[in-house]
Amino acid sequence: MFENLSERLERSFKILKGEGKITEINVAETLKEVRRSLLDADVNYRTAKEFTETVKQKAMGQDVLNAVKPEQMMVKIVHDELAALMGGTAVDINIKGTPAVILMSGLQGSGKTTFSGKLANMLKSKKGKQPLLVAGDVYRPAAIEQLKVLGEQIGVSVYAEEENKNPVKIAQNAIQHARQHGKDLVIIDTAGRLAIDEQMMQEIESIKKAVNPQEILFVVDAMTGQDAVNTAKEFNQRLNFNGVVLTKLDGDTRGGAALSIRSVVDKPIKFVGTGEKLDAIDVFHPERMADRILGMGDIVSLVEKAQEQYDEEEARRLQKKIAKNQFDFNDFIAQIQQIKKMGNLKDLASMIPGVGKQIKDLDIDDDAFKGIEAIIRSMTPAERSNPEILNGSRRARIAKGSGTNVQEVNKLIKQFDETRKMMRIMTSGGGKQAMRNLRRR
Repeated sequence: MFENLSERLERSFKILKGEGKITEINVAETLKEVRRSLLDADVNYRTAKEFTETVKQKAMGQDVLNAVKPEQMMVKIVHDELAALMGGTAVDINIKGTPAVILMSGLQGSGKTTFSGKLANMLKSKKGKQPLLVAGDVYRPAAIEQLKVLGEQIGVSVYAEEENKNPVKIAQNAIQHARQHGKDLVIIDTAGRLAIDEQMMQEIESIKKAVNPQEILFVVDAMTGQDAVNTAKEFNQRLNFNGVVLTKLDGDTRGGAALSIRSVVDKPIKFVGTGEKLDAIDVFHPERMADRILGMGDIVSLVEKAQEQYDEEEARRLQKKIAKNQFDFNDFIAQIQQIKKMGNLKDLASMIPGVGKQIKDLDIDDDAFKGIEAIIRSMTPAERSNPEILNGSRRARIAKGSGTNVQEVNKLIKQFDETRKMMRIMTSGGGKQAMRNLRRR
């Protein structure tokens, strides 16, 4: 996501490198490259032009401090304007009401049904809501079944009337059903089309009028670039939706839709889909996205993801085990599972400042832990709890059972031992002394 744009912007800032001050000539040259970078990323032409004009005005009005280089000042101005272009701050979803009603809209293939499941899962786990998913797509044969499967996976009820072909009536009945069964949130999945057509727009307008939703979300595939922006414009004119959802932002997308859509329809991007898993959904934070575009990482989001998996009681238990040198392979594999729950490994690594550029060409497989897990799962319960008993014959058996070789097993056990020692040093108060010793070497 945004990798090409990040590289192009970085190259454009280098024009100012070594310059003593910002001038109209070097600013114009830099912003010419910035505009090209944005257009190559499929940003709307008018948006790109207005963006660079705003940056130019702000840059020329800046008295560059002695301690700040022109290149650094330009990066800051571009960062602030990128964040403003995408909305400035995150905008929350409106889920007030008894029940609150969210209406999903968008073209076929944009990911409405999957996102409906993701949103229900998120609001259930993080906001304590009791959602009801409504199968309002009566045309696509697999739509109802898909929603039922998603509902089962996340433990959320699905309302469907398979014989009823009137989506307006289904939506009304679903809200009544929600009231009767104590559901405080209704998410209505609607039909999409391969292209905008009058029948589709009239139908979703009728649903809106009948259920008066607190929130209308327009779901769009980020990989469609400027087509996504044009579609959003059409839908907004008819529905006056509250916010945009960008799906497939983890794919091979140039990011133009994310940068253009707010300025074209004047509606905030509220969520982004970042993968296939049902927890691959993020609130959209414009400032953090600007950080990532400019290669500054996104430590805040990384910490938030870690905190979601953090269990205070479990942390205290682990600390006691580490202090007593009792940290074992059961604990080790549990920590791996926690990391995997945080999301795509490459995306996580790219949130660390400076790392994104270093790993852009690396293929970091989500199954990177697969070999380690296979080795640990090939151990007996006694071996996992007592790594000290792993002699040669046991290691040979583990290698055979895990489809690896003895060298790989030995390597993992050695890494585990070193990790355990370091963890013990850091938790026993010897961490500072250890760091001092390392510096002396």
